[in-house]
Amino acid sequence: MSYEFWIGARYAGLARSRRKGGGGDRFVSFIAASSMVGIALGVAALIVVLSVMNGFQKEVRDRMLSVLPHVELYAPNMAPQIVLSQWRDIADQAAQNPEVKGSAPFVSGQGMIVRGEKLSGVQVRGIDPALEHEVSDVAEQMKSGKLASLAPGSYAIVLGNYLAYSLGVDVGDTVLVLAPQGSISPAGFTPRMRQFTITGLFSSGYYEFDASMAFINYEDAAKVFRDSAHTGVRLRIEDMQKAPLVADELRQSLPSYLVAQDWTENNRTWFAAVQTEKRMMFLILALIVAVAAFNLLSSLVMAVKDKRSDIAILRTLGASPREVARIFLVQGSLIGIVGTLLGVGFGMLVAYNVGTIVPFIERMLGVQFLPQQIYFISELPSDPQMTDIVTIAVTSLVLSLLATLYPSWRASSLQPAQVLRHD
Repeated sequence: MSYEFWIGARYAGLARSRRKGGGGDRFVSFIAASSMVGIALGVAALIVVLSVMNGFQKEVRDRMLSVLPHVELYAPNMAPQIVLSQWRDIADQAAQNPEVKGSAPFVSGQGMIVRGEKLSGVQVRGIDPALEHEVSDVAEQMKSGKLASLAPGSYAIVLGNYLAYSLGVDVGDTVLVLAPQGSISPAGFTPRMRQFTITGLFSSGYYEFDASMAFINYEDAAKVFRDSAHTGVRLRIEDMQKAPLVADELRQSLPSYLVAQDWTENNRTWFAAVQTEKRMMFLILALIVAVAAFNLLSSLVMAVKDKRSDIAILRTLGASPREVARIFLVQGSLIGIVGTLLGVGFGMLVAYNVGTIVPFIERMLGVQFLPQQIYFISELPSDPQMTDIVTIAVTSLVLSLLATLYPSWRASSLQPAQVLRHD
């Protein structure tokens, strides 16, 4: 081990001095330890916050995709009855892709639901209740009633629980569904409407869907919405992350009149907003690490000032300016490395045990951070990702290394004669 490394480790508080009563060494070690703790806290905070943000994104995405299709195939310029008569052929062609694991027909349209004096805009999905389990989890999310009640010709409807609450209806009540198309008579424009009986309520755990979505039989939907609906086939694939790739492959293999959309396209705005928020949060919290790096720079400058006599003695004993600079490079690098490793370890420990730590704090303080009455997620989710952890660690190490450059240059430029004359 070179003497530069040993002296730098001693200044960093990671090696003991044989000299007794080294008050200067204890002071330098204290400021080094404070810099180390600052870096560790900054790195840990970054890891925990980004892991929780990843957890929220994953939780919301999974709840959205429990209702939304992974890939949607539809013919925008064809009547629903024509597409529905061909949907099995379309599904068989799509099933030739090895990633496709399930398919079901759909008819989707925008409409209004009216109950007395209350009305609400709604996204109506016409489905086949016998096949819906292959592409979504709606059947498992039923709070009352069964999805199988949506028989063709029954004009039955299943509402989201928040939508039913806002309309003041329950299972067994009737509602009026209005389609945007209608007919023109001498009395004026008359929208197409049909009375439906509520046979079930579902809860996906995602407020936007539970407050604005309804399911009916796809044959009933084709009759009500006619030319204003999107009609086609919904697909579920093995790996949801490959949905854009699968959609591209289906565009090339299926007839040109079919449009293929994956879940990332249908929710592009939401996911783009989440990614932007995550990047901004990373930049904001990275300032904590940057402050710790500036603290490291100032502590090294103080260490250089405190060790002026030692530096001068080393220079008179034959140490070159480069060797002196290496001592403080070693000191700063060791502080940055140890602080980063401690921060990564502590941050991962918290991130992987958020589900245990947060309930313990809630019980101890008698509070609830995510009340079920307000948030659809009652537990704080966490999803640590190695790419985020590696990026944070590398950023911390780079900032720490940059912080050592100026103090090292300052130490190497000291003139021993001037130092010893003043001391």
